[in-house]
Amino acid sequence: MATNTPETKKTEITALKGRFDKMTSAVFLDYKGMNVETVSKLRAEFRKAGVEYKVVKNTLVKHALKGESYSDKLKPILAGMTGVAWSYEDPSAAAKVVKSFRKDGGPEAEKLTVKAGLLDGSMIDAKTVENQLATMPGKNELRATLLATLQAPLQQFVALLQAPTQNFVYVLAAKERSGK
Repeated sequence: MATNTPETKKTEITALKGRFDKMTSAVFLDYKGMNVETVSKLRAEFRKAGVEYKVVKNTLVKHALKGESYSDKLKPILAGMTGVAWSYEDPSAAAKVVKSFRKDGGPEAEKLTVKAGLLDGSMIDAKTVENQLATMPGKNELRATLLATLQAPLQQFVALLQAPTQNFVYVLAAKERSGK
């Protein structure tokens, strides 16, 4: 089967559109100059974080995003080598992986650059992806914070209920020590 048939291109465009439709965020990357081993490590890190990464043809992405409010802004971004990392649950997952990988992946990993990102149907620039999206608390961190916030009043209530009994025990212990 030929890879450049119109049917194949339509299938690829439909698949790309589906990924963009169900994502919470996407990060566009330039991986120029990275060796295969480093790109394989990057893919593994993305998989661990639940992020889908794919090297895409720029023209297919342009067709998949045709009609979106940000499609005109993406045209200059979609030049050269482009990889897209889609996050489906945690909007900051892909950006965090990229930031961590560039920091800890060695000299080859430093060649990875962020072109732009998509978040909530809006395009964000590379600087925003790296400085804000990558530092946003993740879904699990937000859940833990919410749980702690919900538990705090209950813990204080239980402590208040136990206080009279505890104070009574302290009084009895003090009376015993004093010998009276």
